[in-house]
Amino acid sequence: MDNVDSSQVLMARQPIFDRDQRVVAYELLYRTEDAQEHAIFSGSEATSEVLLNAFTSISDSGEQKRVPAFINLPRDLLVGKNLPEFSKKHIVLEILEDIEPDAEVVEAVKTLHAEGYRLALDDFVYSPEFDPVLKFCKIVKVDVMEHSSEELAEQVEHLKRHKVTLLAEKIETYDKLEECVNLGFKLFQGHFLSKPKLIKGKKIGSSQVALMQLIQELQNPKATPEALEELIIRDPALTYKLLRIVNSAGYHLVRQVESVAQAIVLLGLEQVKKWATLIAMSSSKDKPQELTRSLLVRGRMCEEIAIAMKKPNQGSYFMAGMMSGLHALLDIEREAMLEQVPLGDDIKDAVTLGKGDIGQVLRNVVNYENGDWDLLPLDLDGPMYDNAYRTSLDWTQESMQAMYE
Repeated sequence: MDNVDSSQVLMARQPIFDRDQRVVAYELLYRTEDAQEHAIFSGSEATSEVLLNAFTSISDSGEQKRVPAFINLPRDLLVGKNLPEFSKKHIVLEILEDIEPDAEVVEAVKTLHAEGYRLALDDFVYSPEFDPVLKFCKIVKVDVMEHSSEELAEQVEHLKRHKVTLLAEKIETYDKLEECVNLGFKLFQGHFLSKPKLIKGKKIGSSQVALMQLIQELQNPKATPEALEELIIRDPALTYKLLRIVNSAGYHLVRQVESVAQAIVLLGLEQVKKWATLIAMSSSKDKPQELTRSLLVRGRMCEEIAIAMKKPNQGSYFMAGMMSGLHALLDIEREAMLEQVPLGDDIKDAVTLGKGDIGQVLRNVVNYENGDWDLLPLDLDGPMYDNAYRTSLDWTQESMQAMYE
C-alpha cells in the first residue's frame, strides 16, 4: 500500500490539545478496506512522510508549523520491526489497548524507546502487569467516558508513580475538561470544542449579524458589487481585512486594490462569501483556532463533494458545513443561532435535521472527519471523499495564513 492516493484508504485527523486549548498534535484516524489497519504505513519512508506532512501541517496565528502525529500501532507492526523510518520528532506511536504486555511486546517497546521513538498507551486502564511497559512510555491516554469521577481519580493516583504525561480522551463537555485539568491531565482530546460553553440569554453581536446578512446577500445570484459594497463598508474591520486579503502576496497583483467594489470584482462572489465567513468566525478572539480551522475544513469539504457530484447551489453546501458548528464559536445554542441569522430553509433543514442533498453530504462529511467509518454509507465514493478532505486541509491552511499576512 505504498500509494498514498490508494482507494483502499479513508483517513482523517483528530486534534490533541494542551491546557490552553492549543493544538499540539493530531491523532491520525484511518480505515483500510482490506482490514489491515497498518497497511497505510507499511511502505517507503518518502510515502509515509508525504502523508504525515499533509495531515499535520497547520497555520497557527499566521505561522506555518507541523505538529506531531499519533499513529495507532497494532501488535503485528509493534513486534514485526518493519516500521518506515519516520522522523521521530513528528511521530508518537500509540500502542492499542488490546495488546497484552507479554515478553515479546515489552522487548519491542524497549527497542523502540531506545531508537528514540515516543510511545503512548491508548485507552489505558492501570494494572501492575503493565509496569514494565510504562517504564518506556511517555504518554498514557485515559478514556474519561469509561470511568466515574472516583475511578478517574484512582487511575491518576496509580499513574502518578510513573513518569508519564496524562492525556484525557473522549472529553465531551467543558465541565469534564476542567475536572481533568484539576486531576493533573496535561493533554486533551474529544468533541468538547464542538459544543458551546453556553451563556444564558446571549445574543449574537450586531457586527456578527451584519456579517451574516452579508453572507446571505452573497448567495443572491443577482447581487451586484455595488450593493455588496454598501453592506461591507458598514463594518470597518471587515472592509480593512477584505482589502488586506486581496492585496496580500497570494494574489500577486500589479497594483493595489483601493475599493471594496474592486475587490469583489477581482475575487468573485464565491471567494468574497468564503472570506466574509472566515472573518466572521475569526472574530471570536477567546476561542481556539482549531474550531475555526475544523469548520473551514468541513465547509470546504462539503463544497468539494458538491462540485464533484455536480450538485446545484454548491455554495450552500459550504455554508451548511460552516453553520453546523458556528454556534460553538458564538457560545449559543444552534437553534437560537439559526433563528438570528438569515439563511435559506435548505441550509437550515440540512444543519438541524440532516434533510435533503445538502444534509446527506453534511452527515457524511461530519462522520468522515470524526473517523466514524461505520456510519458512512457502504457505497461511499472513498477516493472522492479522500481527495475532498485533503484539498480542504490545504485550502484551510492557505486561507488562515492569508488572514495574518
